[in-house]
Amino acid sequence: MDALIDTSSDRKVPTHETTYVQLRDMVLTGGLVPGQAVTIQGLARDLETGMTPVREAIRRLTAEGALQLHGNRRVSVPHLTAGLLDQIAFARLTIEPKIAELAAPRLTEAKIAELAAIDASIDRAIMQNDISGYLAGNHRFHFVLYEASDARALVDIAQSLWLRFGPSLRVVADRYRKGRLTDQHSEALAAMRAGDAGALAAAVESDIGQGIDQVRAALAAGEV
Repeated sequence: MDALIDTSSDRKVPTHETTYVQLRDMVLTGGLVPGQAVTIQGLARDLETGMTPVREAIRRLTAEGALQLHGNRRVSVPHLTAGLLDQIAFARLTIEPKIAELAAPRLTEAKIAELAAIDASIDRAIMQNDISGYLAGNHRFHFVLYEASDARALVDIAQSLWLRFGPSLRVVADRYRKGRLTDQHSEALAAMRAGDAGALAAAVESDIGQGIDQVRAALAAGEV
């Protein structure tokens, strides 16, 4: 599921859908950090939209486990617990490598080139210490790849897992100094070019595992 809405066609995208995507991306890229409470009115102002689409977006994201609604018209990103992280880790390490394996035979040269360009933008974000750019690019890399699988149910599950995991990854990424953020995308791209589905699945698994280990260590240290 791409982080951007395609507005190139004549079809007008409903306000409630654009608001949902904007708020979802705030969660994914750390615009809202775990435990940070914000008001519905404040979100409407920041997103430059009305209260109704914001409430609808919050309702959807709350159902997906990405947000927690409080009784005082405030909303926050829930803190990860060790138990929940273990569940997310098991699900991600099971589902996402399989999606990548399914995507491998469907990847065209143009799609691989698109993924390589996304990875280059991630590398630039890392060197510029642009954490938001790094996280947005990392999400885009994975989900452009995953969309190629045509495994809609699995991709939707993966998106839900990222919504629960992303805010804590942002906290961890902030700890790293310029140039120290890493990924396994080079290995993934090499596997794509070789047409090796198994190697691609392994690279994605390694990439996911690296982030999970970082968050687990931060959680144990009381940093997230």
